[in-house]
Amino acid sequence: MTVAPERGDRLASLVEDNGLGLLLVTKLVNVRYLCGFSGTNGVCLVGPRTRVLVTDFRYTERASEEARGWEVVQGQRDLLGDVARLAVERHDGSPLRLGFDDDDLSVRRHQRLLSLLGDDVELVPEGGLVEQLRAVKDDGELRLIREAAAIANDLYVWLIEEHGLAGHTERDVARALERRAQDGGADDVSFPPIVAAGANGAQPHASIRDVEIERGTLVVVDLGCLLDGYCSDCTRTFATGSVDGESREVYELVRRAQAAGVDAIRAGAGRQAVDAAARDEIERAGQGDHFGHGTGHGVGLEVHEEPRLGPGAEGTLAARNVVTVEPGVYLPGRFGVRIEDLVVVTEGGCETLTTVSKELIEVK
Repeated sequence: MTVAPERGDRLASLVEDNGLGLLLVTKLVNVRYLCGFSGTNGVCLVGPRTRVLVTDFRYTERASEEARGWEVVQGQRDLLGDVARLAVERHDGSPLRLGFDDDDLSVRRHQRLLSLLGDDVELVPEGGLVEQLRAVKDDGELRLIREAAAIANDLYVWLIEEHGLAGHTERDVARALERRAQDGGADDVSFPPIVAAGANGAQPHASIRDVEIERGTLVVVDLGCLLDGYCSDCTRTFATGSVDGESREVYELVRRAQAAGVDAIRAGAGRQAVDAAARDEIERAGQGDHFGHGTGHGVGLEVHEEPRLGPGAEGTLAARNVVTVEPGVYLPGRFGVRIEDLVVVTEGGCETLTTVSKELIEVK
């Protein structure tokens, strides 16, 4: 994973804009975003003239290879004592306002860090600064996400044309998709695939079962691939042969809602407005109570990240955001339908990365 050095520079500007002397980054996915370090114990200190990665003996050699352009400091396993020392050393003035990620740092570690820093340092909760940067993807990130999405598209084609659904258990299909993802060039799946037939599909995050998929039912298949740290995410709902009229009616409703959501995507569009475009379609059909989650979410180093698209979402979309558009209708005890595309936000609309047809496909 090659990291553009501008990421540290952009974060340093945010640090200054927020009146901080330094920012402590503890969330590992944010550490990886900033400097490329992929180990399991590391933190970053970032300021106007500071780009430091602190890790322990196990990872110093890897850190030196991955975090090009960053100063790598070998610390103790806990790292907090080293952070406290370095923060004071690298700050020009006093008192120091040290920002930290309050979404990640535990109360216990926060209290320990306070005791190590002393009275001249103010710990300031500043969670979300790195996530703000991560939401807008650069060229390298978009390339990896497009490639991860392309592998996922190939998985659907293989499932439809070769493997099939009926007669297999949900678990067998999910495992086959995982193996196929790795054979197709992915490092792994970005989350355990969901394969949910019939009534199980009425649970948005259904657990897979050792239950054979019957003919004449709807099956929700939600999957994504992982490539060099970056995720894809997409969902299609298939029929295993002929299904009843209500199933087709609900499917077409979700398809219209999903299309309305995609049509609303563009730079500057309100996140809540995009959700409303899809949700209003479902509510007009009297199925609003059966759509209980947001219309979408960001995808990148995490399969669920900013920006979120939901009823309470604040702010607007920006060009190079990567988001899902995934409305659904879930009828408890009967069946569910979800259709999800992964899209890149552009100035005039979006680039859709999920290429599998959204017609109701009958799979053997």
